[in-house]
Amino acid sequence: MTVQDETTANDGLLLSDSAAAKVKGLLEQEGREDLALRVAVQPGGCSGLRYQLFFDERSLDGDVVKDFDGVKVVTDRMSAPYLGGASIDFVDTIEKQGFTIDNPNATGSCACGDSFH
Repeated sequence: MTVQDETTANDGLLLSDSAAAKVKGLLEQEGREDLALRVAVQPGGCSGLRYQLFFDERSLDGDVVKDFDGVKVVTDRMSAPYLGGASIDFVDTIEKQGFTIDNPNATGSCACGDSFH
């Protein structure tokens, strides 16, 4: 993470350089420049809440929008309080490949890794 990321750690969601690069690559594959990465918190999962990450072309009232090296990340106003200070990274190792979310607001999680409360 860069120094700029560290100064905004409690000011919303953070996207690591590797995650931004992966998202940028996926958007290039899609061939669409009008999409943003939407990060949302939804009811469900074994711990009560679960994350959703998907590409979205919509702009909703109250959206919180941040730009990370040309990648637009959008969070709806209901999810934003749950994601303040959370960071998204992209891991590519032998054991695991995919996006990970480190969320200081999560008071617990379950074995599936994408659910929290």
